[in-house]
Amino acid sequence: MRVDGGFKTGRDVVIAALLGGEEFGFGTAAMVAATWVMARQCHMNNCPVGVATQDPKLRARFKGTPEQVISFMLHVAEEVRRFLAEMGFRRLEEIIGRSDLLRQRQVSEWPKAAVDLSPLLALAPGPGDERPRRSSGAHNCRPEEETLDDRLMRACEPTVQDPSRPLSLEFEIHNTDRTVGARLSGEIARHHRDQGLPNGTIEVRFHGAAGQSFGAFLNHGVRFFLEGEAQDYVGKGLGGGLIVIVPPRESRFEPSEQVIIGNTVMYGATSGSLYARGRAGERLCVRNSGGLCVVEGTGDHGCEYMTNGAVAILGEAGRNFGAGMSGGVAYVLDEAELFADRYNPQMVGIARVPPGIEEQLLRTMVEHHAAHTGSDVAKRLLDDWETALSKFWLVHPHPATEDATAKEQRLSEVVNGILQRLTAEAALS
Repeated sequence: MRVDGGFKTGRDVVIAALLGGEEFGFGTAAMVAATWVMARQCHMNNCPVGVATQDPKLRARFKGTPEQVISFMLHVAEEVRRFLAEMGFRRLEEIIGRSDLLRQRQVSEWPKAAVDLSPLLALAPGPGDERPRRSSGAHNCRPEEETLDDRLMRACEPTVQDPSRPLSLEFEIHNTDRTVGARLSGEIARHHRDQGLPNGTIEVRFHGAAGQSFGAFLNHGVRFFLEGEAQDYVGKGLGGGLIVIVPPRESRFEPSEQVIIGNTVMYGATSGSLYARGRAGERLCVRNSGGLCVVEGTGDHGCEYMTNGAVAILGEAGRNFGAGMSGGVAYVLDEAELFADRYNPQMVGIARVPPGIEEQLLRTMVEHHAAHTGSDVAKRLLDDWETALSKFWLVHPHPATEDATAKEQRLSEVVNGILQRLTAEAALS
């Protein structure tokens, strides 16, 4: 059992272990150890110590080191050891699930604090009973089955070790196949660090319905083409790879009117591209920090907390678009003239797409979408580009501390950088 939530001290770890915790997650405290400060402005892209920002000038202020976090964790471990010694135990494993060692404080002066914790502190079965108090072995409920990710990893291993041997593969995929591509991307990172593989080294075509986190953390040089549909978290943490998703060839519905990928697509993507011929669910590109995405519609809360990258929505977008968005750029096609009431004006502003690099980026994204997916929507827009352009909104953050000249320069830098990536991205053959 993994537990977390405001852990700061060894005492927190010991209490969590007594309640049954076996792994312990530290978040805020570890960041503070690495020089982060709680300035309450992380969503504004102006973090004073250079953590939650894409601004190069602010990022240069970051002085944290891994050794600072290591030192903090060693201190926590020493405090845990002292508590264990006081309690008469040698190892943390000995107290896991020992809720009998906890007692509820009685706070008589606060009547509303009289909550009965006895059900929470009831002693679970221990050694000698039917069930142990802690994990005592592997819990793989299907050890005899080889996952799709295992087969993919085994097939790609020679190419990962020798990128001069490009590879093309094809698989059937089902909604029980989750996080397909993550192991492969991890192995690529282990051999080639953040450089990944040359563009198009590994190309994999899937047919069917993909489970959650299809293409998660997909690395440079890997391309996934899915004919079918996918569930939530497509391209989670996308790290340079290419994902293309289209409906089955035999389908009779209009792709732009149907949801083809689920919620929270491209959550935390850092680079790479996703093209989906169809609509996405809610929270598209939440915390996107560098990925490129083109879909044909999306639900509520699109581009939430986005910090960099580019998104083009060739269709309707839901309410609260751009909430917490502090960087990057987004384009929304608004043929029904509804979007002006759906974006979040506290964080972003909207304007018609001006001529120049902003228009060039949008058109390039639409062209790539048409080339990769065969989208009728993209082809229709390109056939009458002048009319189509007048129906797009350009969505961009508007930090209160940034003047118009600085905003224009920042937007120009973002767009130019993404255009260079698109130029390098090979079209689908």
